[in-house]
Amino acid sequence: MVLPIWIYFVIAGIIFSGLMALKSGKEERELEEAWIEKEGNIYLERMEKEREERDKYKQTV
Repeated sequence: MVLPIWIYFVIAGIIFSGLMALKSGKEERELEEAWIEKEGNIYLERMEKEREERDKYKQTV
């Protein structure tokens, strides 16, 4: 069965588009995970700093 060449291009375009969607989704998840980890570390550092300040205050009182 012989199909017009434009149909092959359309099929190739659909496959290429799907692959690019998967690739960009993976990259976005990695960026989001890195951002969440960074924000979590900032939060943990802040909590540790507040705990140290509370301990200092308890020792002085």
